[in-house]
Amino acid sequence: MDEAVRIGRKLSALIELGFERVDLSPVASEAVPVAGKAYKVTSGRPAMGTFVSVSAVHRSRDRAEEAIGQAFQEMDRLIRVFNRYDASTAVSQLNREGQVDDTPPELFQVVTRALYYNQLSQGAFDISVQPLVDLFRECLDGEAASEPAPERMREAMRLVGSEKIELSRRAIRFREDGMGITLDGIAKGYIVDRVADVLARHKLSDYLINAGGDIRTAGTKEEGDPWTVAVQDPAKRGDFPDVIHVRDAAVATSGSYEIYFDHERSFHHIVNARSGRSPQSNTSVSVVAPTSMAADALATSVFVMDPPEGVRYIDSLPGCECLVIDKHAHQLKSKGWRSAAQPHQEKAGSE
Repeated sequence: MDEAVRIGRKLSALIELGFERVDLSPVASEAVPVAGKAYKVTSGRPAMGTFVSVSAVHRSRDRAEEAIGQAFQEMDRLIRVFNRYDASTAVSQLNREGQVDDTPPELFQVVTRALYYNQLSQGAFDISVQPLVDLFRECLDGEAASEPAPERMREAMRLVGSEKIELSRRAIRFREDGMGITLDGIAKGYIVDRVADVLARHKLSDYLINAGGDIRTAGTKEEGDPWTVAVQDPAKRGDFPDVIHVRDAAVATSGSYEIYFDHERSFHHIVNARSGRSPQSNTSVSVVAPTSMAADALATSVFVMDPPEGVRYIDSLPGCECLVIDKHAHQLKSKGWRSAAQPHQEKAGSE
């Protein structure tokens, strides 16, 4: 195996939620005066395997800085809740023991919503695929990398299925020993939404949160201009497939370029629970939705579907739009998707 590929794969795996030390102080911060006697305050730091930044426009620089500081504190707290690599967390206990009785309310809420999106997507979104992801990583890492044997795939598939996750009051239980969940397709969106809640409680109405492509906006940036979001190029050529305006909405992108386990990217972190394989029809899916958690889960759901099916799915959901880039680099857009250059760009949730 090429050494650069091997190292790149290991570095790519670091993107997974909670797989890094939490840095409690922002590494970058600035406050710039803008029109109308206001300030644009921006702070950021590494977290959740990416770089998280918050930009807010407010007349009081001190209020904006205080709100952003407390928002990062809430982010750090929630990362510790969802870090499955820390043996002391409830999600680690659940994956290790198959049951947790006194579930933290944040974890219970996210698992509850994950099961909702599983039903809404008719099984396309499934947090129970962790045994398959673990199998891919085990078999495809190292010099003797090879595809998982059929019998091992069958055993892993036996442990997959959101219908085998039971919720009761504050308890979560697996029906099969050896099951496990991954919340990478929904927990980061949940955390971004909670960061937005902190900013709103501090009476900030104009801000943009960017957690490595999971974006949540409110209001406008300086001089009343809309927040502008560029869709990432899955081919990493430096181009942007599209640029959109987003106001009071969220955007999330899922792609096979994020975390993969083999050079051909046939096995990556997004898994179809029905087939046990990583979907190959799409390279990138961007979804606009009212919340980051919804955008996060829906982007993962659509990535598992065939491109036309995924677009029809998003068209059926109010307040949601999508841009799908298939394996041939063709773009498919939902009915209300609007590029920044198109008319009606001020309409929330459709740019």
